[in-house]
Amino acid sequence: MKPIPLEDDFNDILNKAMSGLRLTDKELSRKSGVSAEIIHALCRGKLDETSLPRLAPALNLDPQALLRSALKLYRPRPVEVPGLEMFTTSYRGAMTVNAFLVYDPVTREAAIFDTGTDAMPIVDRVAGLNLRPVALFLTHTHPDHIAEVDTLKRRLGLGVRCSSREPLSGSECFDPGSCFSVGNLSVEARSTWGHSQGGTTYVITGLDEPVAVVGDALFAGSMGGGMVSYADALRTNREAIFSLPDDTVICPGHGPMCTVAEEKRHNPFYPEFKA
Repeated sequence: MKPIPLEDDFNDILNKAMSGLRLTDKELSRKSGVSAEIIHALCRGKLDETSLPRLAPALNLDPQALLRSALKLYRPRPVEVPGLEMFTTSYRGAMTVNAFLVYDPVTREAAIFDTGTDAMPIVDRVAGLNLRPVALFLTHTHPDHIAEVDTLKRRLGLGVRCSSREPLSGSECFDPGSCFSVGNLSVEARSTWGHSQGGTTYVITGLDEPVAVVGDALFAGSMGGGMVSYADALRTNREAIFSLPDDTVICPGHGPMCTVAEEKRHNPFYPEFKA
């Protein structure tokens, strides 16, 4: 299978940080000393290796991690955890979106996290592994993550669970901090809102490695935009994801899987972990 590219390029990171901090090109120029014309070009993907790191302090980004992103020097190591599988589908032809199947290898009970845009590979895999799915958990209710809810309900008879902060019609809502069981696995729902009102990270223990299904809260080398609150997106990621053990596998809504340790080293949005 062809490797999944990182969700964001360096200019996506710049644009998310500038939008979150509500900085125009001119305002960022005054803060950084980089001309507005160069900033404008950088935000459109034209790399200037000298100027790019100079923007980072004004955006609360790590300069070296930002430059490594621009030079495409970060690629997370492939992840393989028995009982965890990722399904990647195309959304509107311009991007991909991930869904995840998690199962207890002993009891064969399983849960699905988000749906992607084509649920049939998940349905077929559930049948092929002789699994007993017990629930569909949603990280948030943006269209690319819930497109196949009805298919999974119909094909697998699943109940749908989502945050009470972002209810979906026909689903069972829960409050942040709720815990669930999938066979011998434990699933804890943690609030990682900011990209969406009810963004939820599911921390799964009981497999060979701890797993966090994070939706659009965090990507390998980036994060979801703060569409509701940039400050809270940063804060809840720090509290709910970066507090997890370093070997925790991060399962994002877009892009490749990674680990907490890798994101501490390489994610420009979290400079405090680089020291």
